[in-house]
Amino acid sequence: MRSRRLFCRIALIGFVFSTAVYAEAQQLEHAARMTVVSDGVPESCSVTKPSDTSFVPPHGYLAQAPNGYFWFGTDELWTMLPESGAWTGLPHYTPTDPTFRQKMVWWRQGYDWHTEPWPKLTLTGRRLDAPSPPMLSDRASNVVSRPAYMMTAVNFPTLGCWEITGSYEGHDVTFVVWVGP
Repeated sequence: MRSRRLFCRIALIGFVFSTAVYAEAQQLEHAARMTVVSDGVPESCSVTKPSDTSFVPPHGYLAQAPNGYFWFGTDELWTMLPESGAWTGLPHYTPTDPTFRQKMVWWRQGYDWHTEPWPKLTLTGRRLDAPSPPMLSDRASNVVSRPAYMMTAVNFPTLGCWEITGSYEGHDVTFVVWVGP
């Protein structure tokens, strides 16, 4: 009986030790996946970077994106993305809204706000690094300028690695961005 108790205690100690080692290994594996490469972007999130594109807007549009941003897309549809690949410190739409909001500007060669005051631009988004409800998007509107452009806003239900697709008249532009604190 005594040897059986001793065996059970040794087995229990071994179980507790192996469970602790396993848990620590899981934490290290998770930490390795979340290694931050720059600007708070984890290595596991393959954000879209300026090196992923050679797009230059057509004549008549700004050739150079504002400092810290780059153009991404095609002549049919393009947007402006952060060079770091991260949108951080996003506000909540309202103080009681738990989502994180980002305004987005989109261009299309030949877009005319006179004939299309409510552009048929749609945005969809899904989180790549964890389960999450989908990203929500406002109805697109326009900004009257020369040249005119389309504007909308997206609401992310959680922080994380997001793939976003903009669609307009059969043309899609897809990119990945890190939404961080």
